[in-house]
Amino acid sequence: MSAPFEERSGVVPCGTPWGRWYQTLEEVFIEVQVPPGTRAKDICCNLQSQHIALSVRGQNVLQGKLFDSTVTDEGTWTLEDRKLIQIVLMKTNRDAGNCWTSLLENEYAADPWVQDQMQRKLTLERFQKEHTAVPMSVCRVVGLQLLA
Repeated sequence: MSAPFEERSGVVPCGTPWGRWYQTLEEVFIEVQVPPGTRAKDICCNLQSQHIALSVRGQNVLQGKLFDSTVTDEGTWTLEDRKLIQIVLMKTNRDAGNCWTSLLENEYAADPWVQDQMQRKLTLERFQKEHTAVPMSVCRVVGLQLLA
């Protein structure tokens, strides 16, 4: 059995003042660094289809309209090791062409190089799903085209 795509390909993160975010074809991952010893009851996380609000110990960390819509019932958050909040959002539009350029509208945008790398990763991921018989070790993305 092969490992999930993101384990084999790594992630292309976009750094932010509070942590980082990255994406796959289907999901957007948000990692927020919090003070060590943070407890779940210190966190208020509101996930909606097009909006996110996160506060820790009464301080707003992240709030605004998401770049694109998500499946509300599929959004989750967890507190890991009492120092990292991991938020997972399920994209509504799961096409390779739907590469989020920023996490929120007009905020936390990926720089052009990171954006290019994100798009390449999503293109490769889509190709892998469509062509499971082709070993990924023989494929590479040139521009936005995949060569096998």
